[in-house]
Amino acid sequence: MDLELPLWFEIGSLVILTLILVADLLLILKRPHIPSTRESTLWVVFYVTLALIFAGLMWVFAGGEYAGQFVAGWLTEYSLSIDNLFVFVLIMTQFAVPRRYQQEVLMVGIIIALVLRGLFILAGAAIIEQFSWVFYIFGAFLVWTAIRQAFPGGDHDDDVKQENFVVRLLRRTIDISETYDGAKIRTVVDGKKMWTPMIIVFAAIGVTDLLFAIDSIPAIFGITTSPFIVFTANLFALMGLRQLYFLLGDLLDRLRYLHYGIAFILAFIGVKLVFHAMHVNELAFINGGEHIEWAPEISTWMSLGVIVVSMAVATVASLIASAREKRAESPEDAAAAVADEKGTPATVEPPHADDRH
Repeated sequence: MDLELPLWFEIGSLVILTLILVADLLLILKRPHIPSTRESTLWVVFYVTLALIFAGLMWVFAGGEYAGQFVAGWLTEYSLSIDNLFVFVLIMTQFAVPRRYQQEVLMVGIIIALVLRGLFILAGAAIIEQFSWVFYIFGAFLVWTAIRQAFPGGDHDDDVKQENFVVRLLRRTIDISETYDGAKIRTVVDGKKMWTPMIIVFAAIGVTDLLFAIDSIPAIFGITTSPFIVFTANLFALMGLRQLYFLLGDLLDRLRYLHYGIAFILAFIGVKLVFHAMHVNELAFINGGEHIEWAPEISTWMSLGVIVVSMAVATVASLIASAREKRAESPEDAAAAVADEKGTPATVEPPHADDRH
């Protein structure tokens, strides 16, 4: 059964969400600043509450099944978006983006991600409508992505290295100043108009968004085939990403097992897609082109349970490991870490005997 929602609800939802996104952007442009923990927390709680209210409205207008699909899709995209933050941190560090202007960079990244994912969603929905066998490809791709996520080799640094080609191309083709000029992408140096390093940062963020869109869209199509649910789930997952970046801060480094949780989710959805492809099989060289009836159809609620448990286990395991490591840290190491952060010597050398005479 296809999703049937009142037209006014679909249009109204997209208009309201777009207005919230635009208001958020105007707020950043008008008052660039480093958000406090309290401000970031309030915004994240606001967006999470908004997503849950939307899920409740979906339940009222479309039923529990589609509400469950939205929540499962939103949580999947949210977990992948948190993984995206690791690469954003590396990019900000690599290009030494001033902290007070990182909000603008993140907002531009979110807008680019929405545009790219919107295009992928339209393309994916059209392909699925015409070719059910594409679920085999999506499923295999997600299993391969899960293996790559669980055993990343070079970890997230590889994602940044892939962007260096874009950076080198920009450096060769346009004039770029040595320093930032606020959040501007154009500046004047010695009477000559030049691009600022911010243009490189935007390009790097854009490439990252493209890579993550390629991973995330097949994942959510494994949960629902409704373009409306796919787009709104992505929208809600991205809307609170900017505030989450500042809220988590150093905590991102402590989520060492997060990629295992994400890998398990992707592998699970990949297997689910393959089972679905078998259940609706039309390929002549598989089972004579007939549906494979024994292939199980994994329910939305089971998918939701797997997603929640996977992320909870990965998060708790990460925090426990981090706490154990901190307790095992020697007092000298702890003092050195604090001293390094404050820029002061960890210990004071006692005076030598010769110095006392």
